[in-house]
Amino acid sequence: MTSEEPGFAARTGRLESPATIAMAVRARALRAEGHEVLSLALGEPDFATPRAVIEAAHRAALDGQTKYPPVDGTPALKSAIARKFARENGLEYALSEIMVSNGGKQVIFNAFMATIDAGDEVVIPAPYWVSYPLAARLFGGVPVIAECREEDGFRLTAPALEAAMSARTRWVVLNFPSNPTGAVMGLADLEAVAEVLRRYPQAWILSDEIYEHLVFDGARHHSLAAVAPDLAARILTVNGVSKSYAMTGWRVGYAGGPERLIRMMTRIQGNATSGICSVAQAAAAAALDGPASLIAEMRDTYARRRTMVVEALRAIPGVTCAMPEGAFYAYPGIAGCLGRTSRGGQVVRTDEDFARALLDEQHVACVHGSAFGLGPYLRLSCATSDDVLREACARIAEFVAGLR
Repeated sequence: MTSEEPGFAARTGRLESPATIAMAVRARALRAEGHEVLSLALGEPDFATPRAVIEAAHRAALDGQTKYPPVDGTPALKSAIARKFARENGLEYALSEIMVSNGGKQVIFNAFMATIDAGDEVVIPAPYWVSYPLAARLFGGVPVIAECREEDGFRLTAPALEAAMSARTRWVVLNFPSNPTGAVMGLADLEAVAEVLRRYPQAWILSDEIYEHLVFDGARHHSLAAVAPDLAARILTVNGVSKSYAMTGWRVGYAGGPERLIRMMTRIQGNATSGICSVAQAAAAAALDGPASLIAEMRDTYARRRTMVVEALRAIPGVTCAMPEGAFYAYPGIAGCLGRTSRGGQVVRTDEDFARALLDEQHVACVHGSAFGLGPYLRLSCATSDDVLREACARIAEFVAGLR
């Protein structure tokens, strides 16, 4: 008999709670205490899932599509995905080169689990979505950061990528339009990056295009696999229905890529979750084959909100803010607000201090930029109502005015 308790795998020591989730949890706790909290922490559309999509799911359930689905996705959804890739991205994928997962995050986990050994490097441009480095570390990978500077529009430059690459690079992760900055890579940007990638044939390339439809001011999204077809045998193009179709809770992500990688990812998924909800797959197929006008309405709303928020932030002394070209976030710089003390007596030395004090004193939840790999910034989600955004910006201005 031993007094020791059962332990956990060493890899769990590499697990952290994403800062986006942690801030949302804190905001919910304050609401439970009776405070009116305005949350700009999570990247979740405030639109309802389109009615036609819900009706497609209802019909599928009534038609008996409630049995175990294929591990890699139903033929109907995979066919809709193939049509979408061809129509919108100029990419031709066979059904054997496509798989469906429980959200884009599982696609990424499948890919990393299939390919990363201990010590392999994963190049991640920063600022980054918080889950990329967490997933890489979970499987023994070593995140290597390629900094995207504000003066470059937060886009990845070829020199920054080259400086991060090595013979140990196993993956390069690209996420444009970007979460958290809204940066969009133009055609010339991608061509320059592709030239660097050609010199490292051992590296896989993950192109996360989940925000592809949310681009503004004439900006255009380009899929890397279409820009550099000679690299297509190494590119995994990741997408999903969460952002563009307001379907976060349906949990449908998908990917197109080389058949040998898709086959291995499918084997992993088959031993983890198997196929994803059959009714959700029917809904996703309807979304992908549905009218583009639904996306256009959401995009125009996000563009208007983005402009409103950026202009309000720029009016606050000590705050700067680039105008994002895509996604639905603002990423203001707060260097001019640090080294001071809030009205509530909290010392604001870092962007994390700022975000924590802002939540405690003004009840506005956002996420500090350091959590995304580049501070001192904040990430504010514009995927909420105009009234909430106006009030949140007013509270941020009041908080900054109280710094001494």
